[in-house]
Amino acid sequence: MRDRLREVLAIALPIIGGMTSQNILNLVDTGMVGTLGDEALAAVGTGSFANFLAMAFITGLSAGVQTIAARRKGEGRDEETAVPLNGALLLSIAFGVPVSVLLFFVVPSIFPVLNPDPAVVAAGVPYLQARILAMTAVGMNFSFRGYWNGVNLSKLYLRTLLVMHAANILLNWVLIFGHLGMPAMGAAGAGVASAIATYVGTAYYVLLGLRHARHNGFLRGLPGRDTFRTIGRLALPNAVQQLFFALGFNVLFWIIAHSAVVDEAHATAEVAAANVIINVTLVAVLPGLGLGLAAASLVGQALGRLDPADAKAWGWDVVRIAAGVMTVLGLPMLLVPDAILGVFLHDAHTVELARGPLRLVGATIGIDAVGMVLMNALIGAGAARSSMVVSVATQWLLFLPVAYLLGPVLGAGLLAIWIAQVSYRGLTAVIFAHLWRQGRWATIKV
Repeated sequence: MRDRLREVLAIALPIIGGMTSQNILNLVDTGMVGTLGDEALAAVGTGSFANFLAMAFITGLSAGVQTIAARRKGEGRDEETAVPLNGALLLSIAFGVPVSVLLFFVVPSIFPVLNPDPAVVAAGVPYLQARILAMTAVGMNFSFRGYWNGVNLSKLYLRTLLVMHAANILLNWVLIFGHLGMPAMGAAGAGVASAIATYVGTAYYVLLGLRHARHNGFLRGLPGRDTFRTIGRLALPNAVQQLFFALGFNVLFWIIAHSAVVDEAHATAEVAAANVIINVTLVAVLPGLGLGLAAASLVGQALGRLDPADAKAWGWDVVRIAAGVMTVLGLPMLLVPDAILGVFLHDAHTVELARGPLRLVGATIGIDAVGMVLMNALIGAGAARSSMVVSVATQWLLFLPVAYLLGPVLGAGLLAIWIAQVSYRGLTAVIFAHLWRQGRWATIKV
């Protein structure tokens, strides 16, 4: 078990480090923008999840690249591991360029639907437009992430994110507040900074690819028709899953903003509180997500070696690690929520709204780890469709209708909505555990 733990951590720790840097950056963004008031914070929160929605489809390429690269590595065909990456980069450009231009012009019409507060709209539209223009770079970056993770070079993923986030923090300081002779752009500056930093990351990824992946086929030809078809078969369900997951967050923000029994100022405070809760939660779940991606690689490589029993064991081994780690990380949210919330929220009423939901997340996050790991393990085995069906059905057929009933219909408040949120996540974990135990995923060809 000790050797297996070392193997898991060798892959997972750089992934976790990279994801931690991403979400710490999100918290830095939130902290910087939070000094501008609840309206700016709500604008960035709503815009961030709208951007998550816009990018969700193209980020699905990562799963296809990682699954194929890991399987080829397990088969001993190292010279072919970067071939799916080449195809995914081409697809990122072909999809990202026209769609990002189209969405740029649609944002002013869509944003007021997500949040009707005029002050939030005024700050949120330019922020989201700036983020949208980085769509092509996001698709390429996720494709690179899938490749590095699939071939056990996740340290390069971490290295790139550190470069990218250092650039982003500096640009935030310059553009949000107007330092070094630049105008103070407020929330819009945070969007511009993030977009520029994303392209910086893409350029660095390409340099690393030329240095570390040329012998594996990087930029040495496109995949054949069968490989493109396999990328699509694996990436499309994951893309749909990410799309609906992101859309669900936007619907959740709409539900909170349109609560039935509160005034507009209270609704804006609830949106601001929800934004902070989710960003703090995303930091805590990073070990689960990182360990899940490690499980996907280890499962794919084991199946490439024609060893489904080992693949199944990897899934359970990683679950045990992730559940323990995330339970510990949830304790500060459960025991000292105000110390965390006070960093980002400066209004006592908003802190009070956020306290109960954050404690609830801290108490249940270990259970959520089970679902996150096994969802990624299923994707790594090629069962992306099963993962999609479970995730979309539990979120859209269960959680969101209940949240709507609790929010706009009954006006039960933010805590009631978060009780529904953690309940649906727990159910999802139970379903994924059942699918993993069944083992039907072991027969899928990649």
